[in-house]
Amino acid sequence: MRDINIIPLSNEQFLIIGCDSAGGIGPKPLDKVKVSGYIIGKFTARVALMEVLSVGAQPIAIIDTLSVEMKPTGIDIVKGIIREVEDAGLDPDLVLTGSYEKNVPTEQTGLGVVVIGITAKKDLKIGSSKPGDVVVAIGVPKVGVEVVEITQSGKEREVLADLKDVKTLLSLDFINEILPVGSQGIAKEIETITKPLNLVFSFKKGLKIDLEKSAGPSTVILATLSREKVEKLKPLFQKLVTIVGKLEAND
Repeated sequence: MRDINIIPLSNEQFLIIGCDSAGGIGPKPLDKVKVSGYIIGKFTARVALMEVLSVGAQPIAIIDTLSVEMKPTGIDIVKGIIREVEDAGLDPDLVLTGSYEKNVPTEQTGLGVVVIGITAKKDLKIGSSKPGDVVVAIGVPKVGVEVVEITQSGKEREVLADLKDVKTLLSLDFINEILPVGSQGIAKEIETITKPLNLVFSFKKGLKIDLEKSAGPSTVILATLSREKVEKLKPLFQKLVTIVGKLEAND
């Protein structure tokens, strides 16, 4: 089951809601993983935006709920959120709103990001995979400190899936379905594709990518497409593109 709510507004239009949260990760004294507010803001917003964009919805509102003071931590977190909002092709002045903790001093970072989108029924990219499609993984599963180290090394675009990758996939008419991978890992997320369609999945032998590992803040994106289109897909991405396996009819 996808990490979104799908709410019918009419017979032809849906409201899509996605969210993500983070706690104990940030620059404060009691945080377990030390990163800047900018980084945790960026990746928390990225996850929620990916979930909404990947089903073909257009984000119309982004809400940040920050359990920290405005200055300096909150402002730094919002800078990271704004970066992702802009990468999604949106104007932060039009879509972004939120709140800080104004009354109580905080010693540990906590935040949430909610993204609200809208889409026509005909554009909803859910349940559109087909028997015979292959599933490709774009990016490499990374979590926690690994994400921080890759980001700080400047190799983020070479390793981790991001919003620009989602937008590239959405622009291709041969992509049937798009699914960000989070903490459940690739193998578990594939069930989100197969179960609603009563399909079975055969994994490719000899895979070097870890199918069980958490992909943390959606560092991997799955996409379904016909096998003959894969070579056309690969040159569009700087990062690893792996054929994970094939969808088959459940006879």
